[in-house]
Amino acid sequence: MKKIVFILSVFIIIASIACNTQPKAPAGKSEKVVQTSDFQKMILARVFVKPDKEVDFINAAKLMIENSNKEEGCLSYMLYQDPYEKTNFIFVETYRNQSAIDAHFATSYFKEFGTIIEEMISKPTEIKIYDIKETN
Repeated sequence: MKKIVFILSVFIIIASIACNTQPKAPAGKSEKVVQTSDFQKMILARVFVKPDKEVDFINAAKLMIENSNKEEGCLSYMLYQDPYEKTNFIFVETYRNQSAIDAHFATSYFKEFGTIIEEMISKPTEIKIYDIKETN
């Protein structure tokens, strides 16, 4: 009986090591290969606008929002203003996957928007990207 328990324990250990092994980088490559799933993504981008620039910022954002919502991989792109701190805004964006975000960041209107609002913002924009995981 002890022999069977020992053999089963060894088998379980080997199986768990095999299942947890990360893929190796190709020969000659030093970067780590990371397994990722193609999850939907959410971006939260906090923008801090200088006082008295709120209306200018909203007007500049309208075209950005309109164009972004037309992108094939964009599921939603909205702007919210903090009701208590009127100079604080947040973009809430959802995308089909990382490729859709990459395509968004490469658009001319995204780059132009950054240039347009450069003088309107009081500090750097805070951008966080999240995976949207199914909870079923």
